[in-house]
Amino acid sequence: MPHGQACLKQDGVVESPVMTQTRGAADRLRRLGDELVAVHNRLREDLRQIRQQAEEGTAPAASASLATHCLAFCSALTKHHTGEDTGAFPQLAGQFPELAPIIVKLEQDHAMMSGLVAELERVVSALADEPSPQERSRLLSHLDGLTAICDSHFAFEERSIREALNELLGEHRPEDLFGRL
Repeated sequence: MPHGQACLKQDGVVESPVMTQTRGAADRLRRLGDELVAVHNRLREDLRQIRQQAEEGTAPAASASLATHCLAFCSALTKHHTGEDTGAFPQLAGQFPELAPIIVKLEQDHAMMSGLVAELERVVSALADEPSPQERSRLLSHLDGLTAICDSHFAFEERSIREALNELLGEHRPEDLFGRL
């Protein structure tokens, strides 16, 4: 189709270059909400694997220790929340001011969760190379608490802002909105 001209397709739909670009952008924008869920699913799976590793006493790979795996998760979760706080939330607040109370709640969750992550990092840093049953029990308790909070927070966040992310205007890279994991 020549630039700037509309074209009648066989199904009777008129398509123009602008409609095609808009439809392509809308598809990409819908994926931002899906990308948030995918990031959360990766974090959920990592946390599940760490808990299983702590419970069974096995490492995810021969070269990775329980402590290394757990600290990497803590770093990824922190980067994700920092990315949302500095990327997604300001963008959403600018375009959807009605989300302000929800964004405040999500930021409060992030602050509370950073305390849980810091405590988990302290517990992990104190682990011996071969953790005792008591160390494993303490670690499992912290992991269970963080898992419950993450599950609740992620579900609330997905319900609350996924659709707005789908409608967010402008060009946005997922890593700029959700952090680079």
